[in-house]
Amino acid sequence: MRSPHDPYVRVRGAREHNLKGVDVDIPRDVLAVFTGVSGSGKSSLAFGTVYAEAQRRYFESVAPYARRLIHQVGAPKVGEITGLPPAVSLQQRRAAPTSRSSVGTVTNLSNSLRMLFSRAGTYPPGAGRLDSDAFSPNTAAGACPACHGLGQVHETTEELLVPDPSLSVREGAVAAWPGAWQGKNLRDILDTLGYDVDRPWRELPAEQRAWILFTDEQPVVTVHPVRDADRIQRPYQGTYTSARRYVLKTFSDTKSPTLRAKAERFLTSAPCPACGGSRLRPEALAVTFGGRTIAELAALPLTDLAGLLDGDDETARVLTADLKSRIAPVVELGLGYLSLDRATPTLSAGELQRLRLATQLRSGLFGVVYVLDEPSAGLHPADTEALLTVLERLKAAGNSVFVVEHHLEVVRGADWVVDVGPGAGEHGGRVLYSGPPAELASVEESATAAFLFDESPGPARAVREPHGWLTVGPVTRHNLRAVTAGFPLGAFTAVTGVSGSGKSTLIGALTEDVAGVGRLVRVDQRPIGRTPRSNLATYTGLFDVVRKVFAGTEEARARGYGAGRFSFNVAGGRCETCQGEGFVSVELLFLPSTYAPCPDCGGARYNPETLQVTYRGRSIADVLDLTVEAAAEFFADAPGAARSLGTLLDVGLGYLRLGQPATELSGGEAQRIKLASELQRGRRGHTLYLLDEPTTGLHPADVEVLMERLHGLVDAGHTVVVVEHDMTVVAGADWVIDLGPGGGDRGGRIVAAGPPQRVAGAEGSATAPYLARVMP
Repeated sequence: MRSPHDPYVRVRGAREHNLKGVDVDIPRDVLAVFTGVSGSGKSSLAFGTVYAEAQRRYFESVAPYARRLIHQVGAPKVGEITGLPPAVSLQQRRAAPTSRSSVGTVTNLSNSLRMLFSRAGTYPPGAGRLDSDAFSPNTAAGACPACHGLGQVHETTEELLVPDPSLSVREGAVAAWPGAWQGKNLRDILDTLGYDVDRPWRELPAEQRAWILFTDEQPVVTVHPVRDADRIQRPYQGTYTSARRYVLKTFSDTKSPTLRAKAERFLTSAPCPACGGSRLRPEALAVTFGGRTIAELAALPLTDLAGLLDGDDETARVLTADLKSRIAPVVELGLGYLSLDRATPTLSAGELQRLRLATQLRSGLFGVVYVLDEPSAGLHPADTEALLTVLERLKAAGNSVFVVEHHLEVVRGADWVVDVGPGAGEHGGRVLYSGPPAELASVEESATAAFLFDESPGPARAVREPHGWLTVGPVTRHNLRAVTAGFPLGAFTAVTGVSGSGKSTLIGALTEDVAGVGRLVRVDQRPIGRTPRSNLATYTGLFDVVRKVFAGTEEARARGYGAGRFSFNVAGGRCETCQGEGFVSVELLFLPSTYAPCPDCGGARYNPETLQVTYRGRSIADVLDLTVEAAAEFFADAPGAARSLGTLLDVGLGYLRLGQPATELSGGEAQRIKLASELQRGRRGHTLYLLDEPTTGLHPADVEVLMERLHGLVDAGHTVVVVEHDMTVVAGADWVIDLGPGGGDRGGRIVAAGPPQRVAGAEGSATAPYLARVMP
């Protein structure tokens, strides 16, 4: 019988994803780091097992109704876990972006600032005291009535809605209208209303053009469609919607990022004339603190805001002291350049996670396990040191800190290392070592040990001679002020600098309009899809090839099944209970909805008849369950499939399953899938590849594989530009542009530019000392 005060979290028989019945003991009250190559199973152990079980035990204590639903979601596949305290998870997944979410709302700093203005603000003579809600643009009491608290008003013009006035309405003059039957429906309604839909747009009278595009009326008419020879079309009641009304409604209501982006093309946005973009009512803007409105203070970088918070009376002193103490951990984590009104969708995943981490520091919880997903992602080496200090403080407060991490400095700073591997997918899933970091050196199988203890610089590489230059600028955007930069063509350029120094803004200025660019490929970390319906196979086009292979089998031909039968996105071959998703959404009322395996197909996505068709003994569902590596062997003689699978292997994604839902992929994995789908296309002349932190989420062993591929592109005559914090990658570049020296207002200029050797010796650069350490 173990002591009730057993100081270890003991996991027995973990089989989540690729874990092979793992047993491991991890001490509590330490900083423990989970390491291993991408796809080795470390996240399955830390998040899928330890955190999931802690969460399940919490749900066991809530209402029976919720518990009944939670059981459908399923417990982690593990024998038992003992010694497990409550857990708090800080992952890199971002919630659905909303223009109302900001740095202030994520950190709760906005609440404190509103309280300060409510209780200690200077009010105009005769004005009554306002409640703190009146200072929030997200409440009816505080939001500017003209823009509903968004700070921007969206409008449209005839030029945007009708880009080609030589076309008639029937030919598609109103480009903002939807395509397919819905657009035809609107054109038929206009025809029924008596408008000439066959006359060129520019020849229509001005009042008719204005009514078609801008009316708020929604007349209902009976439409008699023109009969097609092959089908009978009955009359129907149609409701007219003007182009402006359609675009604004789509932009505000749609959940589809594609439709929203399309609607945005037809809109202009400008600061709200009523509130000047401050999002608040005039009554709230009339109250000041230290001579400034709440909107002015919310627009300041946090470091500047902290310097202005001084209270005259007791109330103000208490409230300003509270605000300063909340701002301190945010600044400590290198995020002092952010302002409270900075919108959440404009933050990187790493910035968002560190904001949540700063909030946790203030929460005062103790005795819990914090499970963190790569907190160093997007961090400059200078900021990583501050991160380690923060993690130590969380531990010192009486908590256990379990971190999934690739950054070697974080691994070296840990008390305990759990190394999972040795490889990815089927070749991983075992714990190779669990203990103090120093003793990992003796584990020969460990890919981590090879990099952790070998700090010798890589081999020197000759710097390539560019065959021309791209000049960007002067760029004035965000914190860049008239910055001009030169990028060498036919070379590998790394853009460096601390968080918030302006790196992403600078490479965002590299567009097809810049002289000499030609073809441009931007490979970012945005998800390849937002539902389980989107996956690796569909995104890369591989699934089209696989479906044709199945449609070509004797059994499929005998049954009359075409390639469409093997798609889970259309009716026919799919399971209709889950409509081919393999999952059903479980609504949890007071909790976020979650996905559970379909009760009819068990996650296979197809109906039984479709699954009876096999190719080399495997059904279409079996093939979707193969890893990229296994599929490459299985489809070795199918040229279309082999090319796709080969490029996925080249970027180190051999461990992913073909049907793995997009919702399960990390930002780094999504980025490499995009890169692979780009690489599998035929070469089409010189291409400029832009990558924003491509090594995020990659083990040093995987970084080597990816860099080989990127340098291969440059050797083939292309140009590669990366934003990067990994100094080994920067040391291997041909040209480095270092921005800084700080973040926010203290950044935004080029501190140094040149070959890595020159930048490593630059004075005043935050990057130089770290780059110098790894230079050959």
